[in-house]
Amino acid sequence: MRIARRKGPAAHVGERDGGGRPVPENESNEPDTHDKTELQLGSPKHKQDSTGASRQAADAVADCGPRLPTDKHQDATPKKRFCLKAAKEHDIPEDVNQVLENKVVEMVSGLRYVNVSVVEMTLLGGSRGEDIVSKSVSSHSDLIPGVYEGGLKIWECTFDLIDYFSETEMQFTDKTVLDLGCGAGLLGIVALRRKAKVVHFQDYNSTVIDEITLPNTVANCIVDGNGTGSGDDRKISKPPSKRLKKAKCLPDLLTKCRFFSGEWSEVSQLLLSSNKPFSKYDLIFTSETIYNPDYYSALHDTLSQLLDKNGRVYLASKAHYFGVGGGVHLFEKFIEEKNVFRTNTVKIIDKGLKRFIIEMAFKISS
Repeated sequence: MRIARRKGPAAHVGERDGGGRPVPENESNEPDTHDKTELQLGSPKHKQDSTGASRQAADAVADCGPRLPTDKHQDATPKKRFCLKAAKEHDIPEDVNQVLENKVVEMVSGLRYVNVSVVEMTLLGGSRGEDIVSKSVSSHSDLIPGVYEGGLKIWECTFDLIDYFSETEMQFTDKTVLDLGCGAGLLGIVALRRKAKVVHFQDYNSTVIDEITLPNTVANCIVDGNGTGSGDDRKISKPPSKRLKKAKCLPDLLTKCRFFSGEWSEVSQLLLSSNKPFSKYDLIFTSETIYNPDYYSALHDTLSQLLDKNGRVYLASKAHYFGVGGGVHLFEKFIEEKNVFRTNTVKIIDKGLKRFIIEMAFKISS
């Protein structure tokens, strides 16, 4: 397993329609040594030595950040407008064993997750679905704007939020939760295991939901036969068996979950117009989604449409994303101008690249 860290874009960042993740370029133009068949857990092009035990002791630590396509003929000047990726709800199979079929399960931060190397090797060269792995390999890119938005990685600030949950003893009991831009879904899984009433997961890519998010959620629901997993151990370790025992029935925890793919505004529309019962969220978690000021409006609208009037958003971000200008200061200025939310910095992480956790709430909330 690799732990990667997002440093932020370089001189050019590809277009995105608000529902995906940053699309940065190799900032230093160093030779790219990234092994695409190994899982990465979010961060930039130098080693992460000091961000806590939850980010250490993996099989290896990634030393490179996301890569953009290297095609010299790529038109980097005029920004393309990509069609909004339609929203889709992903059903949970009645036989949850199907979800974990051919998956290798490991652990990080006390949570079970599927080994992405195995998933990528299974998908590589295939033509099913979005075919994001082969497209990523062929374009020499970890992120392809409008095609693949980085959901196979767990970005560094995800662990900042997980640490914050524990430090503050955040209460999830009977809360409705959205993991926005979820990728591996670890934030939502933590909430689920801590007695949240409802947990929804959203990622730009349907392949990420089907092959990563849903399997991770299932793995954490059926472990030990009761869905309690192995607690909140910060030490990364491998479980006694990488193949989980078959579940005899749908675990109760999974009935609390729904899974969605597609661009943010499309998912919002799907939720708000659906015939299925929907309650706005008490808690929305999102990590490293404010890299580009061009997409602040889409994020703001999604949060304002889906958050309960007394709800809270917890947003984790680098202080600044180089090359494209996004970051905490600019986002807070944008929020202030919109005059809908109030913001409060609840944690600053000074180790490595400076990072923040921001709490947001409606100005009219109590």
